[in-house]
Amino acid sequence: MDLSNLLQLVIDKNASDLHLIAQYYPTIRVGGELYQLTTLPLLTPDLIEKMLFSFLSEEQKENLFANKELDLAYSFSDSRFRINIYYAQGSLCASFRLIAQKIRTLEELMLPAFLRQCTEFRQGLVLLTGPTGEGKSTTLAAIIDEINHRFARHIITIEDPVEYLYPKAKSIVSQRELHQDTHSWNLSLKSALREDPDVILVGEMRDFDTIQLVLTAAETGHLVFSTLHTNSAPESIDRIIDNFPPHQQNQVRNQLATVLKMIVTQRLLPRVKSITRVPAVEILVNTPAVATTIREGKTYLISNILETSEGEGLVLFEKNLLSMYRAGLITKETAFSYAIRPKELEKFIKIDQI
Repeated sequence: MDLSNLLQLVIDKNASDLHLIAQYYPTIRVGGELYQLTTLPLLTPDLIEKMLFSFLSEEQKENLFANKELDLAYSFSDSRFRINIYYAQGSLCASFRLIAQKIRTLEELMLPAFLRQCTEFRQGLVLLTGPTGEGKSTTLAAIIDEINHRFARHIITIEDPVEYLYPKAKSIVSQRELHQDTHSWNLSLKSALREDPDVILVGEMRDFDTIQLVLTAAETGHLVFSTLHTNSAPESIDRIIDNFPPHQQNQVRNQLATVLKMIVTQRLLPRVKSITRVPAVEILVNTPAVATTIREGKTYLISNILETSEGEGLVLFEKNLLSMYRAGLITKETAFSYAIRPKELEKFIKIDQI
């Protein structure tokens, strides 16, 4: 069994992921569902090691042995894969995520046109949130590439690893990969502020130091994009504030209320009669009412603001689910299984049926 054949199969089947785990068959994810390739041999620790070591450099192998996991990007047949190699039960395993060759537009991703506003901000913080594998990186790439084509800006990305490669357009783009181009998120962020950036993309707000530097970058006149693994806009705000010690939280609330521009929460849902998935979003725009709730520590009021401020571009996740259900894109069961606030969705559907 050859790794190149497996990667080509992922591309041919339009799969999102490939998993190599000892004592299992090679497994691909298509349309959100996992399929074990039972016509192929079972994977052994030796076979996985042989496949993975075929493309790792000596330095990457040393990092893997030292840290027991490794993130990297790998180019294959005009495609790119984001790879995480790790150990389980003492054996090497790997997850390969296929990165689309072409950066798709917001329209092609079936995302609200309102998100185009993100491209026109000159400073502040825009967050993409949601669990892993829900399309955050793809949405961010669409936004960044639109800036790249519409404006003459210096865009700096700090990623682990670099995923989408931005083509030459009106902007200039510096893409920095952790471990290859910089030793840490914090060093690269501090350095970025001295590199005359207009736009900074930080792959993930992972810890206190990164969050603090992201807020500072947004506060000092830069447009900053980043991601959080949170399930809703209110949870994202609480997560940021809770990372700081109690005596700093009031200051951070004021800082966040000032720099925040938008939070987009995204999930990919199974589409009716299709193996493809369709995005559902919650959009929180930092209106004066939202900024006040952040400053006062009353994030529990944000769901009500989302529900009652559609005219200002805000979208409650359940309202988006309802519109997708109405349009026949998803089933009622899918809507309820993904709802953040199931009781709200139930209320909307009852009203809709009257």
